[in-house]
This record gives sequence, structure tokens and C-alpha cells, in this order.
Amino acid sequence: MDLVAERVRIQNRLRWHLHELDPTLAIPAGGLRRFVVMDALAERLAGHGGIVARLARDLLVRCRELTTSINALQSELGILVRQLGPSLLAIPGCGVLGAAVIIGETAGAHRFRSKDAYARFTGTAPVPVWSGASHGKVRLNRGGNRALNTALHMIAVTQSRGIGPGQDYIAKVQASGKSRTEALRLLRRRLSDTTFAALLVDERDRTTTTTESATPDAVTVLAAAL
Repeated sequence: MDLVAERVRIQNRLRWHLHELDPTLAIPAGGLRRFVVMDALAERLAGHGGIVARLARDLLVRCRELTTSINALQSELGILVRQLGPSLLAIPGCGVLGAAVIIGETAGAHRFRSKDAYARFTGTAPVPVWSGASHGKVRLNRGGNRALNTALHMIAVTQSRGIGPGQDYIAKVQASGKSRTEALRLLRRRLSDTTFAALLVDERDRTTTTTESATPDAVTVLAAAL
């Protein structure tokens, strides 16, 4: 995710310079990813002179270039992921980038003997806490593939906000006495199972008509570039 990280750095610097020029200027969240907002800022900066305004204009040009590149890569990545992981994308809360990370980091679900083995790989298998009053609780599993774990966590967070079945599941788990943090960990474990099943379906259904570029390695390269 190099380009996205670079754009965030550029956006932060740009926001600082814009604040210097006009402390009352309000830029909506995510606005510096939208060309219409960047166009409006370019017009506004055209009326300012001085070094700060010049630096801001240069940063705005770079932000536009990065956004163009990111959008192009995301479009290309979307095509590949839809070829390789249609069942994965059907999971509520799983977007193109998350699916790309899951496909690339898994590198073939068929190599895992069971969903439990896959859960250990993703770091979502809960670690029980057996001592004293903590009996029956679970703690954070710090093992496994952290990129995969993060991708599953983002799906869990999205579902917890009402997209998909996660919100009802979390409410049910919390009603049993567990904290929201514990409920999210348990939801990640369920999502690991769901993801594993989806990956197996997609791998089984993949045919020789899949284009040469649609490979897990190609997805990994594009996702890393973003």
C-alpha cells in the first residue's frame, strides 16, 4: 500500500499549508481523494501568492497524480479479484483491497487441512484465559499472519456496524456477558471460517479460461503497490 501511504503523507502536509493560508477553510473527510474538491482548491490557491501557496499547489498536483494512479490500480485490482474471488467478495464487508490481501496472503486455501488450521494461520483462533475469575474468557492471539488478521478485523468492524450478520452476532455474544472486544475476536474467528470456505469454492470453480494475469501473485503485487 505504498501509494496510499504516500498520498496520506501528502494530504497531511497539504492540509497544514491550507490551514496556514486560511484557518477557516474546512475540507470534508476524504475530500482530498476527490477530483472535484481538488479542482476547487486549485482555483482557491490560484488567488494566493507566496511560498506557502506555492508549496500547497505543488502538493495538490502530487496528490492528484497519486489519486489517478491509485484509482487506476484499484480498477485493475478489482478486475483480477472479481475473477479470482467472487465468493470472497460476496461476504458482507469484504471489499476489493481486503479480498486481494486475503487471496495473496493465503496463497491457496487448499494447502490447509481444515478451517481450524486456517484459523491458526490467520491468528483468529481464540486463546482461552483459564486463570481465576477469567475462566471462559479469551485473549488476543498475537500469532498468525497479521496482514490477514487485519483484513478479517476490518470485515468484522464493518459487519459490526450493520453490514451483514456481524452486528446481530456481536449483540448475542455481548448479551452472554462478553465484552465487545471479545465479541469482535470471536466474530473474526467465524469470518476466518467463512473466508476459508469461500476461498475453497473460488479455487474449485476457477477454470482454464481465467486470464493469465489473474493470479494470486498478480493480486499480491498490485495490492502491495497500492
